[in-house]
Amino acid sequence: MKRNIITTSDGSSSIRIEEWGETYHSIHGAVQEATHVYLMNGFYKINKESFKILEMGFGTGLNAYLTFLEALKTNKNIEYHSVEGFPLSQEEFESLNYKSLTVDESKQVVFDRMHLIEWEELHELHSQFTLRKIHNTFQEVQLTNDYFDLIYFDAFGYPFQPELWTKDIFEKMYNCLQVNGVLVTYACRSTIKRAMKVAGFEIEVCPGPPGKREMSIAYKR
Repeated sequence: MKRNIITTSDGSSSIRIEEWGETYHSIHGAVQEATHVYLMNGFYKINKESFKILEMGFGTGLNAYLTFLEALKTNKNIEYHSVEGFPLSQEEFESLNYKSLTVDESKQVVFDRMHLIEWEELHELHSQFTLRKIHNTFQEVQLTNDYFDLIYFDAFGYPFQPELWTKDIFEKMYNCLQVNGVLVTYACRSTIKRAMKVAGFEIEVCPGPPGKREMSIAYKR
């Protein structure tokens, strides 16, 4: 499908899939949305100095890069795994403006490395941040049970890929979380919350990012 680079309302880049009219991030602000959903309501829910994150949907790399920057800011040690079935080309990721989030060139180069490292291997991008990218689909990926502390669930919206928001997918997520682990997502429709509950999650609904009334946080108790 044809993908075009766009600029969202906060000045940060995203990608639009023309056939769907769907974007990788909120048009109201890609960085604002990622910060609100995945950092403020995910990253900061984990009260550990070192923890493991699974991202379902590497996409543009924005969530991973923001998490890297936040890990350095808060002196956390992060092991980050990210699943992606349809990676961006080098031309696409080089057109994104996320490196402008910092003026530190040693941190800027990490964004490019996130996209260029080999798949399936755990790479140390910084003494406080390691990354493993997994080239697979959500349906087919095999994950270790009871391993992760936090999941960023960042699939395309339910109207476009409802098969990614099912009980089976959420059961896979539930199983790979440690007890008291957290799953966070921008989505909050009733069908999705029901699927998460059937999979075993305890659901919390909280205010969403700009342009979205609500979002979901799910806990493995």
